[in-house]
Amino acid sequence: MSAEREFIIKIDPFNVTFTPLPGSTLTNLLRLLVQNRFKTGFIGMPRMLYSIAMSAVLSPLGILEKIRFDKKIKHTTIEKPPVFIVGHWRSGTTYLHNLMSQNPHFAYPKTFQTLTPAIFLGFEKLIKPIVKASLPPTRPEDNVPLGADLPQEEEYAMGNLCPYSFYNGWCFPQKMEFYHQFVCMENVPRSAIEEWTRVYLYYIKKIAFSNEGRQLVLKNPANTARIKLLLEMFPNAKFIHIYRNPYHVFLSMKRDIESEMPLYCVQQPKYDGLEQEMAGLYSRMFEKYFKEKSLIPEGNLVEVRYEEFLADPLSKIERVHNELKLPGFEEHKDTFASYIALQSKIKPHVYRFDESLKEKIYSYWKSTIDKWGYEV
Repeated sequence: MSAEREFIIKIDPFNVTFTPLPGSTLTNLLRLLVQNRFKTGFIGMPRMLYSIAMSAVLSPLGILEKIRFDKKIKHTTIEKPPVFIVGHWRSGTTYLHNLMSQNPHFAYPKTFQTLTPAIFLGFEKLIKPIVKASLPPTRPEDNVPLGADLPQEEEYAMGNLCPYSFYNGWCFPQKMEFYHQFVCMENVPRSAIEEWTRVYLYYIKKIAFSNEGRQLVLKNPANTARIKLLLEMFPNAKFIHIYRNPYHVFLSMKRDIESEMPLYCVQQPKYDGLEQEMAGLYSRMFEKYFKEKSLIPEGNLVEVRYEEFLADPLSKIERVHNELKLPGFEEHKDTFASYIALQSKIKPHVYRFDESLKEKIYSYWKSTIDKWGYEV
């Protein structure tokens, strides 16, 4: 890979089903369009028309679901502290989340519950086949399986319920910097933070209600910079932070943007400044994480080095269970081991670096590279 390679983002405007927007509430989709002054252009028109049509058809079901379940959801008490998996995208959060989900003591948002967050309680039999049909067998950026019932990050649900999500910036990349503000929740109106908090808590209660009170394991890279907010909602919350060699994260994130973001876009992305925005968000996220992680109660945080986790997942998942005092490791040790054996067939991508690329990445992310002691 050349040190000076530009982003290559090729959009097929007629590939309409992978974008998360069709599962948005109609109100939220209209708010997103207003935020973006209805700018889509030809390249985004087929996806936007498909999204509006699907949202308009599904939104009445959301009203029925709210009538039927709203009171029950609001009265749901989350008695067991949620376990939040945090860490930058492309740092092993998905593998860790999938492995934790092998423990039946835990519950998690399923993919169809994040893509259609307003209607998954009462209309699962209707919407799950639609979601299943829209998903490829594996993720576009790697060979990790995708499935309607597999664990998924709730950031997708937030993007379909309110206009303050990281992934809204992938759907509307010309305003990516605007949506990135809602990762760190800095320099944004207090009203937006309050709305995000209210919607997030309601969604988490909805997931808890659907799983009859089992302890939730939630994976969301954007939450890396929201520790204080999460603790305000869940003072006893437990956290697993997984971190990876920043040199590898840099190129893996570029691959992710090139392969996955084009499937979300309803606008032509801006190329100028895209790398700097990617690098800047990483730096802002970790600056905030390092400031706020001291707020986590003693014994409620485990930090895991990705490379060590990949080398021996079973011992690391045991350590997570022991240090956070989570149930079920010994009981389901064989299940963990079987899943790990299956994952060994998935080979990580190999990256090549020259000196100028190493210097560039170091100039962006010197603080974490030095803090964690990484070399290429």
